[in-house]
Amino acid sequence: MAIDFDIALASHARYIVKMRSATIPPLRVAPEFRSQIESVLTEGETLSSLVEHSIRQEVNRRVTENEFHRRGFEAIAHAERTGVTVPADVVIAKLEAKVLAARARLAGR
Repeated sequence: MAIDFDIALASHARYIVKMRSATIPPLRVAPEFRSQIESVLTEGETLSSLVEHSIRQEVNRRVTENEFHRRGFEAIAHAERTGVTVPADVVIAKLEAKVLAARARLAGR
């Protein structure tokens, strides 16, 4: 039994170490701005949860933006390598067709 306990304890210790949280540096703001922030908190929401949510959203936005740029540069490199491109008017026509189809679907609801 002592061996089983030691294994469980070691496993739990590894889990706890992975779950420890880190802190975000404190942010100094003008008192008026803090009041404005606090005035828009929803019921049960804390200033800390708002800050965490905002940071998560910004990080997700930046990850998405970086991926968008990476794919764009990759597409440019592919076009330069292969010489295969699509004229802008063809791309715009396809996009306009998608918009029209989406509007038709929405109108049918």
